[in-house]
Amino acid sequence: MTVPVLLVAHGSRDPRAAASTQALRRAVAAASPDRPVAVAYLDHHQPTVPRALAAFAAAGHTSTVVVPLLLTSAYHGRVDLPALLAETRAAGIGVHAVQSDVLGPRGQAVDAKLVVALRRRLGQLYREYDALVLAAAGTRDATARATVAAAASALGTAAGVPCVTAYASAAGPTPGEAVLSLRRQGARRVAVAAYFLAPGLLYDRAVASAIDAGAIGVAGPLGDAPELVRLILDRAATAPELVVAAAPVG
Repeated sequence: MTVPVLLVAHGSRDPRAAASTQALRRAVAAASPDRPVAVAYLDHHQPTVPRALAAFAAAGHTSTVVVPLLLTSAYHGRVDLPALLAETRAAGIGVHAVQSDVLGPRGQAVDAKLVVALRRRLGQLYREYDALVLAAAGTRDATARATVAAAASALGTAAGVPCVTAYASAAGPTPGEAVLSLRRQGARRVAVAAYFLAPGLLYDRAVASAIDAGAIGVAGPLGDAPELVRLILDRAATAPELVVAAAPVG
């Protein structure tokens, strides 16, 4: 039986986020039609991770790979999700689940597909700019912010312009502050790339901050970009080896 994939999103009160996540799920399923693909959420939406894994078990699956729909390996990826998988094992749900890496950089190694997806969304907005801001949701985790900086560096190199990071919450600078800083250094056309998977409150905050500061525009979230779909399937393929058998109880 083909090993299914469970995509785990953070979840949001904004209904646009769930709609975007479901569109991504459909795109992943279309790209890999021989395997079931489902979505679960850490907060705000159903199903939860344990319920989604129980549904796989009820369908006869004994193994699954869990791909976090996260761009940084901060608290949700390092603590919340592993705890939920442990909870599932403790409950005796007979699915052996392994967690893949998040979609963002592994340390300082940035997958080229992520950069191409970011440039795709920028290209749908503007093709001419002389500086970039990579706007992310934000985290207090310095290690996670370092991976955002690595993504910004890779994006700037690919685009051939300076690229700096900014955050909608939890850390600085804000997107507006980053735009103003680049403009003070002489940039005339500052565009903003969205280090977001889906729209929501923090994305809207980043857009407003950047536009108020004079950015020429803010790209849309990554959503179901085809490069992101391929990155998800790569993460699933390189997750720790699956044991295709029911996990022992206890």
